[in-house]
Amino acid sequence: MSISQELYPSQDDLLYEEEILRNPFSLKLWWRYLIARSEAPFKKRAVIYERALKALPGSYKLWYAYLRERLEIVRNLPITHSQYETLNNTFERALVTMHKMPRIWVMYLQSLTEQKLLTRTRRTFDRALCALPVTQHDRIWEPYLVFVSQKGVPIDTSLRVYRRYLKFDPTHIEDFIEFLINSEKWQEAAERLAGVLNDPQFYSIKGKTKHQLWLELCDLLVNHATEVSGLKVDAIIRGGIRKFTDEVGRLWTSLADYYIRRGLPEKARDIFEEGLMTVVTVRDFSVIFDAYSRFEESMIAYVMESLEELGISEDPAVDEGDGGDAFDSDVRLDDKLSKHKFEEKIFRGFWLKDKYDVDLRLARLEHLMDRRPELANSVLLRQNPHNVEQWHRRVKLFEGNPTKQILTYTEAVRTVDPMKAVGKPHTLWVAFAKLYENHKDVANARVIFDKAVQVNYKTVDNLASVWCEWAEMELRHKNFKGALELMKRATAEPTVEVKRRVAADGNEPVQMKLHKSLRLWTFYVDLEESLGTLDSTRTVYERILDLRIATPQIIINYALLLEEHKYFEDAFKVYERGVKIFKYPHVKDIWVTYLSKFVKRYGKTKLERARELFENAVEKAPGEDVKPLYLQYAKLEEDYGLVKRAMKVYDQAVKAVPDNEKMSMYEIYIARATEIFGVPKTREIYEQAIESGLPHKDVKTMCMKYAELEKSLGEIDRARAIYVYTSQLADPRSDGDFWNKWHEFEVQHGNEDTFREMLRIKRTVSATYSQTHFILPEYLMQKDQKLSLEETVDTLKRAGVPEDEMAALEKQLAPAEANAPGKDSNRKLGFVSAGVESQPGVIHTPDGGRKVTANSEDIELPEESDSEDDEKVEIAQKDVPAAVFGDLAKKVETDNDAKDKESEGHLGALERIKRQRRA
Repeated sequence: MSISQELYPSQDDLLYEEEILRNPFSLKLWWRYLIARSEAPFKKRAVIYERALKALPGSYKLWYAYLRERLEIVRNLPITHSQYETLNNTFERALVTMHKMPRIWVMYLQSLTEQKLLTRTRRTFDRALCALPVTQHDRIWEPYLVFVSQKGVPIDTSLRVYRRYLKFDPTHIEDFIEFLINSEKWQEAAERLAGVLNDPQFYSIKGKTKHQLWLELCDLLVNHATEVSGLKVDAIIRGGIRKFTDEVGRLWTSLADYYIRRGLPEKARDIFEEGLMTVVTVRDFSVIFDAYSRFEESMIAYVMESLEELGISEDPAVDEGDGGDAFDSDVRLDDKLSKHKFEEKIFRGFWLKDKYDVDLRLARLEHLMDRRPELANSVLLRQNPHNVEQWHRRVKLFEGNPTKQILTYTEAVRTVDPMKAVGKPHTLWVAFAKLYENHKDVANARVIFDKAVQVNYKTVDNLASVWCEWAEMELRHKNFKGALELMKRATAEPTVEVKRRVAADGNEPVQMKLHKSLRLWTFYVDLEESLGTLDSTRTVYERILDLRIATPQIIINYALLLEEHKYFEDAFKVYERGVKIFKYPHVKDIWVTYLSKFVKRYGKTKLERARELFENAVEKAPGEDVKPLYLQYAKLEEDYGLVKRAMKVYDQAVKAVPDNEKMSMYEIYIARATEIFGVPKTREIYEQAIESGLPHKDVKTMCMKYAELEKSLGEIDRARAIYVYTSQLADPRSDGDFWNKWHEFEVQHGNEDTFREMLRIKRTVSATYSQTHFILPEYLMQKDQKLSLEETVDTLKRAGVPEDEMAALEKQLAPAEANAPGKDSNRKLGFVSAGVESQPGVIHTPDGGRKVTANSEDIELPEESDSEDDEKVEIAQKDVPAAVFGDLAKKVETDNDAKDKESEGHLGALERIKRQRRA
């Protein structure tokens, strides 16, 4: 064989060849030679590789580079090319010395896999596993599994390889199961999956939970029910139902689907029914019920399609073509019929063997739909069998069927534990008894009630309700005596022996506390008032008071009962007991009723006793409840007592009521004083109200009313002084109503000086409030009650702000007295007391002093008139309104008339005639 000339070393290769000749076993020289000829054709480089490997057959670097280049050569060639065979031979030669190198094996195996050489590749994989140590087998098994997963590889070969691999690494069982499923090996896949689930030490490398694996097994068993055998599918799925409670509905439907696929529809129907009877969630119930209904519908559709395909009529009396003569001849004598046809003929019309009975299947579906509410209610009761409301709903489902209702109530009262019940368990007993009562069976209703009162309920109120319902049933049936006996029996106190026995037992039932049930005693009292005598009713009321379970309403009812029977003093004694038992606010209604009844009964005959009662009432009453009592007290004094005492009561009331009611109380006080004593008497009340510490808003209102009063009486100077005092509390920017009224007042009654004074005060107050807004802290500006002018000035002083000139001038004109009386020292700045008489030309200073000023509009006249004919000027005087004097004017007029008549009685006849003639 001739060798091509270009494969021989060239002139440029002589240097490398000489070095190699001197040292042929140097890898460095051979590698330098190959790098220098990297651009040469592969054939020439192959010769160099072969020479180098002949000298260095154990060099991994040379073999690896040589094989890489060989692989690049065949990359784009078809697998039938001869170069592949050369490549394989090169790999085989390399493995003679490189059989411990896994990378060489992997390159070789991947190349064989691409060449589709199944047998040679499998054997090479086995050789690699034998040659390499176990610690490096994982690098071989990965391409091995890829190889056996290719199409065209026999399934048995792949299975054997996977089984061997699982011996090496059992943790990859999930990959094997997935391969089995993809290969449609359902039997082994199910067995392997079941083995995984039975292994308590199994850990999924894919992150799957036991629950997910269990569902996969169930799906596998159900979807391939006919291909999988040897496994107890029913036991497996039921085990999943017991273990995984969140997918119970799906597992029940899977089990039923399994039997459907096995051709056992009746068994599937039993599974559906069992599932509906055992699930405890509405979601699982909906899943099973929907699957059950679809199953029944599919069975009906299947039968209808089968009848259409076979051409069989739904009526068993009509045969396929004979028109009803199918049974005229004996089909048992026809030897030409097949077994299937014979069964069709012989069992035609027999309901147990009629698989085409459409009516029966329709009836099943309709019955299932009718049972849905009952089944859903059963699910809710399985969630909590002590849910009283669900039992009531269950009874309503059987409305019109008394037998089912009685059975349901019986089951309910047996199942529900009163201590665990959700709702009111006694309502079940009551409704049970009413069911018998509605069906005219009162005797059995009494039996039910008798059993109901023996149940140990959670609260006393439940037991009391049962007794009351029992008594009401007796009343409905006109058994009044029986109702009273029932109440007497219910309210009887347990004996000492019973108490001792219960105390020894340690578990006290509610029956021991029943005799203190207020609801029971209230019902008993109503019955006694309606059916009993007064003595028996009083006995019941006294028993309630002795047990200390009375309420204010019971006290009032007891007293009203005694009043109806004319036992007034006994009624008042009951009220007295009530006000001693209860405290505020519960006793409020008792006091109001007691006082009103006492006043209405005795009036002025027992006035001192009434006053004592009122004093005790207002003494014990808190501030927010004392106002109506004081008003009643004052009305008592006005109607039957002394007017001065009434005013004293009003005076006490305005001091006792809370701040938010003082204004309304003062208005009532002023109105009553005006009506009784006249308008001048109200000045003291107004003064007291202004100085009593009312909120600034109410003080302004009171001052404005006071000013209107003084103006109506003609006291202009006093009214103006009140306006001046009120200006300290009125900000011109927010209290425009006050300044408008003062403006109108000055326009009507003032002069130029007083009007200017009003404007000056307005400017001063406005400036003061403006400075206050800028200087005072924020928390003071956020107060509900605004600062008065005096407080504002003091605050500004402390802040270092000097007084304005007008304020300084006012202080100079009105110096404060050092030794002022104590009463006047407490009086507010600029306020005029009701005890100061108004005189013309006198200005009342803010500190209580008086200053005489000249009237600038007066005309100066000489002391003595030169003319003797001066006329006397008569000054028109206005009559004082009668309202000023109030009832006093009426009394004076009445007294004068009485005196006139009395004096007439002492005169002689002649004198009386003369007086009549003069008149």
